[in-house]
Amino acid sequence: MKVYNTLNRKKETFVPLEERKVKMYVCGPTVYNLIHIGNARPMIVFDTVRRYLEYKGYEVNFVSNFTDVDDKIIKKAVEEGVSAKEISSRYIEECKKDMAGLNVRPATMHPLATQEIDGMLQMISILIDKGFAYPAVDGTVYFRTRKFEEYGKLSHKNLDDLQAGHREIKVTGEGKEDSLDFVLWKPKKEGEPYWESPWCQGRPGWHIECSVMAKKYLGDEIDIHAGGEDLIFPHHENEIAQSEACNGSAFAKYWLHNGFLNIDNKKMSKSLGNFFTVREISEKYDLQVLRFFMLSAHYRSPLNFSAELMEAAKNGLERILNAAENLEHLKNNSKQAAMTEAESRHWNESSAFVDKFEAAMDDDFNTADAISAVFELVKFCNTNVSQDSSQQFLEKLSMRLKQLCDILGLLLEKKQEILDEEIESLIAERKAARKEKNFARADEIREILLEKGIILEDTREGVKWKRA
Repeated sequence: MKVYNTLNRKKETFVPLEERKVKMYVCGPTVYNLIHIGNARPMIVFDTVRRYLEYKGYEVNFVSNFTDVDDKIIKKAVEEGVSAKEISSRYIEECKKDMAGLNVRPATMHPLATQEIDGMLQMISILIDKGFAYPAVDGTVYFRTRKFEEYGKLSHKNLDDLQAGHREIKVTGEGKEDSLDFVLWKPKKEGEPYWESPWCQGRPGWHIECSVMAKKYLGDEIDIHAGGEDLIFPHHENEIAQSEACNGSAFAKYWLHNGFLNIDNKKMSKSLGNFFTVREISEKYDLQVLRFFMLSAHYRSPLNFSAELMEAAKNGLERILNAAENLEHLKNNSKQAAMTEAESRHWNESSAFVDKFEAAMDDDFNTADAISAVFELVKFCNTNVSQDSSQQFLEKLSMRLKQLCDILGLLLEKKQEILDEEIESLIAERKAARKEKNFARADEIREILLEKGIILEDTREGVKWKRA
């Protein structure tokens, strides 16, 4: 198996630190709002990587954090007049709902930054003792970037060039030795959440959080560290500096980064009005379509999102679902019988599609080519099965298709069609629940209908509904 390592900018043979075991860390979202489709790409991509590693027989310890203390969370809390904890807790739960909709498996561990403060204080203290960090007069603790000689090895940036022209990591502060030094701990501002430390009442910098959580749950050295390519610099670069300076060993063996997601060939931004949350997409499409769309390109390639491409993904997924449904229907109506000689020959031939699928995934997790192999298997099934096929042959082909789709996280069961009278009945129940101020049940009914592809609209004339 070959993986493209951002650290060395080339494909390398994957050899884990410990035989048959993989320690994998993926940077999770900052939870101050519903996740957007840009957040969804690394979730889907690296969930698929994990699934394939497990299919290949590896035991994967998969850790993905939630950043639950951050300026954006605090800003949202101030706007709503609630605590930062209330905001982060709410959006962690919403994120988990969207991940479930995308069929992203829960991580082995989902640590929260606020529950790992002691570890951060400990790591910062070690860095100070080793001379890699220093407290300024206001209590801010900075990392001495120039003391870490390999700084820039992941992003391939030169410190002198950064000093001259890259403002993104320059931070001004009283008592700061070098404009390139970055924050490990910062003093609290009025009304912000804070923790006690030897330097000041404050909170951690963003970068230290992931270093500490990776160390605690996976160890000093891990196999795979992954995330979006926007995190390469400065976040992952700073993680390497902190972790390796503290631990005295290499931090991660392989660095995997997914490409950017654009909307109609433009960068996604709220100001351009092309910003979509996963929840908004779920009102128009089954989230399996979004997953299929994300996997239809190589994870390192930039990916363009558009209505036309989503429709193409919907149609492509439908072909696979129809083939699976046809196999299931034929199997349920077939006679119990062993495979014929011709069927045995076809069954052996179908293993070529598994070989193609594995070859694609072994080549830096090329899901686009893996999906092509699935389509070839679908065509093969459609061509070689009929109502006269034996149950054993149908069962085996069905399981083969399901196994490959499961690696991609694609569910083969079609959602059952909901009838108009059922919809009207649920809407009537929702109306009664709202009248009785049972808003929890009213919201639950809305979610049930949304899950079945029914969008409700509350209008002056009453509730209207439409199919997604």
